[in-house]
Amino acid sequence: MLLQQIINGLTVGGVYALIALGYTLVYGILELINFAHGEIYMIGAYLGIIFLGIFTASGLTQYSLFLSLFLTFIMSVIVCSAYGFTVEKLAYKPLRNAPRLNPLISAIGVSIFLQNYVMLTQGATDKVFPHVLPVTTVKFLDVTMTSLQIFIIIASILLMAGLHVFIMKTKTGKAMRAVAQDKVMASLMGINIDRIISVTFIIGSGLAAVAGLMVAMYYGLVNYSIGYIAGIKAFTAAVLGGIGSIPGAMIGGFVLGLIESLGASYLSSEYKDAYAFIVLIVILLIKPTGLLGKSEGQKP
Repeated sequence: MLLQQIINGLTVGGVYALIALGYTLVYGILELINFAHGEIYMIGAYLGIIFLGIFTASGLTQYSLFLSLFLTFIMSVIVCSAYGFTVEKLAYKPLRNAPRLNPLISAIGVSIFLQNYVMLTQGATDKVFPHVLPVTTVKFLDVTMTSLQIFIIIASILLMAGLHVFIMKTKTGKAMRAVAQDKVMASLMGINIDRIISVTFIIGSGLAAVAGLMVAMYYGLVNYSIGYIAGIKAFTAAVLGGIGSIPGAMIGGFVLGLIESLGASYLSSEYKDAYAFIVLIVILLIKPTGLLGKSEGQKP
């Protein structure tokens, strides 16, 4: 039973970690909590349903289900990245030098706008993910894992590892770390600050799109409000790991998923969503910088 809940927790935790990375990337660069990030995740889930529905109707899924899923992921990532890029340019860039409260209010406004935009264009009722995926089960030590759970856990880990390598080894990644350390000095060294900020939003939005699509595949239902709760939980994961710390966001996501799964199993499933908020309060009281967070004045 314990192992089963750990597997369930790791599955959901991988999704939280992918969303949390978007929060922590943006915060590391701009010191801004992008509360509209959860809605990008929600849009990714809807796009997965739309694109896979189109490929199913066109007969592509019958020709190659793998190709259909691959194209669905790619198209969802591209569109969500465009959303993230646009949000940054329209809602955050004009307020870059404004008091901190201004972009925060703008982020909340964008979140509400995107929720209502999706509700009006896609309807207020739940949408069903196309039932085209063959799901097999694997059993070991009295634990049952589905092929979808295995895919979500492995894909999440690979994406997080890929992001870590990108940040640490590539020229753009090094530029992102330089901007996070000191924007003025990075600019004097020839780094295009606007481009780096745009890349940050694009990467974070792309990861959120993947998370949204995986959740749509896992639960089979999507509605316009899923981004709100998932966004807050992912923000909690980012704070738990240390806001601004990429490894911290990864660890925080998995830890939060485990806490939620074990709490729902051994305490009460009725308060499943409350555990994230309890963890957030406890972390803020005991260690506000999080597990791997930096002290004031330091950057990742």
